Amino acid sequence: MTGVAGLPNSPLPDPPLPRHVAVQAAEWFVLLHGGDATPRDEHAFEQWLSRASDHERAWQRALQVSQHAGSVPPTLAAATLRRTCGRRAAVRAMVLLMVAPPAAWLALRAVPWQHLTATHATATGEQRQVQLADGTRIWLDTRTAIDTVYDASERLVVLKEGRILVETATDSAARPFRVRTSHGTARALGTRFVVEQGDEDSRVAVLGGTVEVTPRSGADSLRLEAGQQARFDQSRIAAAGTAQPDADKWPGGILAVDDMCLDAFVAELARYRPGILRCDPEIGHLRITGAFQLRDTDAILQNLAHLLPVQARYRTRYWVTVVAAGASS
Repeated sequence: MTGVAGLPNSPLPDPPLPRHVAVQAAEWFVLLHGGDATPRDEHAFEQWLSRASDHERAWQRALQVSQHAGSVPPTLAAATLRRTCGRRAAVRAMVLLMVAPPAAWLALRAVPWQHLTATHATATGEQRQVQLADGTRIWLDTRTAIDTVYDASERLVVLKEGRILVETATDSAARPFRVRTSHGTARALGTRFVVEQGDEDSRVAVLGGTVEVTPRSGADSLRLEAGQQARFDQSRIAAAGTAQPDADKWPGGILAVDDMCLDAFVAELARYRPGILRCDPEIGHLRITGAFQLRDTDAILQNLAHLLPVQARYRTRYWVTVVAAGASS
């Protein structure tokens, strides 16, 4: 399997990729990213991959599409992949990109997937700060996309995916400032806060000022003060808790965790690198504390072996599993 990963900026190979092989590679990609793959599936994938050079070429193309299109496009989100219709749509979307002519591919590489529909967006491993018309500053984390809607009555930021840090500015027209996710709305009352949208719920952590959270259903709102955080879905808000003291470290390229389970840590780290990064469930309960520089995720994986009895097993550059130290292949 050496050479499967290739270089992320290497030119796409010729001749054109056969469509039926692209379909097979897309189906494998969707299965492996959907959270339902078994060890038997992974073994079958390795056999398929080694069977023909076109298979390796198609898998490399799938990884390149994933990386340069802002990692997994929105249609490939894990929650969608668990539904049969979602899998089919995801495969079709990926095949369309994999067999695109060179000109279309170059356009895709120049404009990440989220940029096609969002006002501002970041690709895998990218972080960015933007300043809005009123002076409000927003930091976008990796794999994040937002729309901004400013009119005479309100200032609205729609968080389509990912995580943002917001520092609101005073508005001369006294328009309310809101961040809307698929689960509800966070209204800022002169503040600095983090909003993160997940598959099942959203999270708001207040670093300064006050934020009013309202579920999409319009149920009772909850006011969060500085130092508090809460999760909410479309119908309810969980009880407020204490915000993590390092909740605003990631805009500086630092992943800071305090007594976090290893499986959760690996899942968070996976957001910052292309391809597949997983944690063996047998060691997922281990706990980790520390601050890690996100500019080199491979260095973080190597450092794990000094902190815990684990090792990073590389199938390719873009397929890594964290397993127990000394675990057999």
